[in-house]
Amino acid sequence: MGLETVIKDIMDAAQAEVTMINAGADSEVSQILDEARQTAKNIMGDRLAKAEDDIKRLRQQETSSANLEVKRAMLNARKEVLDKVYNNAVESIVSLPAEKQEELLKAIIEENEGNGSKIYSNKDSEELVRKLSSLEYAGNVDCIGGVVIENNDGTVRLDYTYDIILKNVNEQSLKQTSDILFG
Repeated sequence: MGLETVIKDIMDAAQAEVTMINAGADSEVSQILDEARQTAKNIMGDRLAKAEDDIKRLRQQETSSANLEVKRAMLNARKEVLDKVYNNAVESIVSLPAEKQEELLKAIIEENEGNGSKIYSNKDSEELVRKLSSLEYAGNVDCIGGVVIENNDGTVRLDYTYDIILKNVNEQSLKQTSDILFG
């Protein structure tokens, strides 16, 4: 065996080892790349799913917000209509003919003057109230009509002004009025 044969055997063995190391490295690189691709794919899938969830949540929030805004606008519109109805009722009362005003005041006074000793009214009704009532006229109150009856020492005050009567009727029949107007 010659030196050349030994060198050739060593070179062949070294070459075989280099080939084996390269094959192992290539396999390891391929495995690392496959794992990196899979990790990137998982990250991309997770981010895509999160983005879809975020979009769905935002869409639901926007829809809820829009529905709330629509309800608020409807309630405001209904309140405006109910306020108009109330104001129209006030205007109707204010513009009642003198005969009807007298008839209403007479009915209120006859039914309630036994409960007090003093009577108040608005400035426009003062003369009529003085004529219809035997109670001491005690002055004017700020109202659209009606009377206030008070006992001697002022501890009991009965408010029969149209303002209070209308307010009470409005509060008691608000739901019914709303149902009639808005179904």
